[in-house]
Amino acid sequence: METITLAIAKGRTAERTMELLNSIDIHFRDFHEQSRKLIFYNPDRSIKLLFVKAVDVPTYVEKGAADIGIAGKDNILESRADVYEMLDLNIGKCQFVIAGKSGGQLETQQNLTIASKYPNLTKKHFSKKGMDVDTVKLNGSVELAPLIGLADYIADIVETGTTLKENGLSVIEKVEDISTRLIVNKASFATKSAETQQVIQQIETAVR
Repeated sequence: METITLAIAKGRTAERTMELLNSIDIHFRDFHEQSRKLIFYNPDRSIKLLFVKAVDVPTYVEKGAADIGIAGKDNILESRADVYEMLDLNIGKCQFVIAGKSGGQLETQQNLTIASKYPNLTKKHFSKKGMDVDTVKLNGSVELAPLIGLADYIADIVETGTTLKENGLSVIEKVEDISTRLIVNKASFATKSAETQQVIQQIETAVR
């Protein structure tokens, strides 16, 4: 049997993801989130785990460095990776939204500037509305952008809305429901069909 390479994301969903894998007897005994190791194996070495940044999981899968990936829908959409999306794991549920100063409404002029960690997803959303917007890519604290005049609005992931509220912002428009998904490399799905299907079915059983 060929080894299956599984890429999972560092960050807020890692613990839940590992709990899911453990529930179907997929264990990586030397794994812990504080480890500096990036590659782990299960006891019979049938599965190799890559522990990588969330934004990189879809790329690893698309390029064939991983057969299967577990990543947020936001990062899948932003990367525009050509992969099969197989399952919604119902982990890390949140929403991708457009937000701005509280009490405001979304303006429709063409020269809006939107700050976001997700410029591709943002442009796609506004393009569907017939709007050509400028984007400013920020890797953190996007809430600051409309407060200091760097952008008119932000496009970001919101779970509770607390951070927005504390910074005088509110959700203006909901764009996309986000959660963790299981994705598969297209070539692996064909050439390692038995192995990938087995892992997918195990995870699907645990989710349901």
